Amino acid sequence: MREAMQHEFISHDGTRLFYRTWPASGTAKRAIVLFHRGHEHSGRWQDVVDGLDLADMAMFAWDARGHGRSPGQRGYAPSFGTLVRDADAFVRHVSHAYGIPMENIVVLGHSVGSGSAATWVHDYAPPIRALVLGSPALRIRLYVPFAIPALRLWQRLKVKAFVRSYVKGRLLTRDPEKQRSYDEDPLIAPAIAVNILLGVHDAGTRLIQDAAAITVPTLVLTSGADFVVDRAAQRIFFDRLGAAEKAMHVFPGFLHDTFNERDNHLPIAMARQFIRDAFAYQARPPCLLSADRDGPTYREYQALAAPLPRWSPRRLGYAVTRALLATIGRLSDGVRLGWRRGFDSGAMLDYVYRDRASPGCRDRPGRSAGRAE
Repeated sequence: MREAMQHEFISHDGTRLFYRTWPASGTAKRAIVLFHRGHEHSGRWQDVVDGLDLADMAMFAWDARGHGRSPGQRGYAPSFGTLVRDADAFVRHVSHAYGIPMENIVVLGHSVGSGSAATWVHDYAPPIRALVLGSPALRIRLYVPFAIPALRLWQRLKVKAFVRSYVKGRLLTRDPEKQRSYDEDPLIAPAIAVNILLGVHDAGTRLIQDAAAITVPTLVLTSGADFVVDRAAQRIFFDRLGAAEKAMHVFPGFLHDTFNERDNHLPIAMARQFIRDAFAYQARPPCLLSADRDGPTYREYQALAAPLPRWSPRRLGYAVTRALLATIGRLSDGVRLGWRRGFDSGAMLDYVYRDRASPGCRDRPGRSAGRAE
């Protein structure tokens, strides 16, 4: 068994977060950074680290804020964006503290950890070598009608709200030993904060809609009998990925915990080969010289430019909005400025950046309209 060492790093807001490292057999010039699923912690990566059998690569795994041995209320963070910023701080710490170029780092995640990793790659565009996503939590199965709207309402009514996970070991893996290990692990955080659950959902929506922005070589490994996350969302995400080098494999009969199933040697071997291949060639950045004539953003532009059907609810909604802006909206200095100088003008931008209703807004409706802008 590969021995782990324990450390801490200081995240973006000064919080000290726990992580484990499995040093390389020699001087490490390459690294794999691991992101655990929701509720879990870095110690649960041990079998995967051993199974990958990549002794020449250092491996690092954190305990996310509010998980494992890291501080914070269990299952809670100020926002999902905070976790993504933590991920950025962690990978950059690995790069700087251990002298490993970002181009020689592979990121591997599972479930919510895959979602965090993919969101980080999408939002921060780091020049990492490759991305391996196990059962990415782009759409969590909540099994309750209107669960997301209800959770949004709950969050408005209560500052800190939590949902206790219905997931037990038997829903994660068919391996009895792994089931028992999960159910008896004292570091498992059974609850998740509502704001994080909603953040995962909203980040998944963004990733599905804008997956073309991810151009890092990407491997997606999914479970064929997953009752925790939606595989259809994973397929759409994969199909839209902008990476020239990408692959997806579904393991029939596997439950959610792809890397801890009975036949986990199969996905681990596939991940190992993908990582080896990623270091065997230098991936080229996509050419964007024709992006104004072809590609995902051009197709998005075409879709937005196409006229809406005559009786489309969105078209009717726009008509009502235009009518309100041309009538009641003129009570607001900001709206009048938009009509006079253009809603995309520099003067309008300056008004928006002031972030307050102008004292010249006429009467209470005008001040309300000014704040609504």
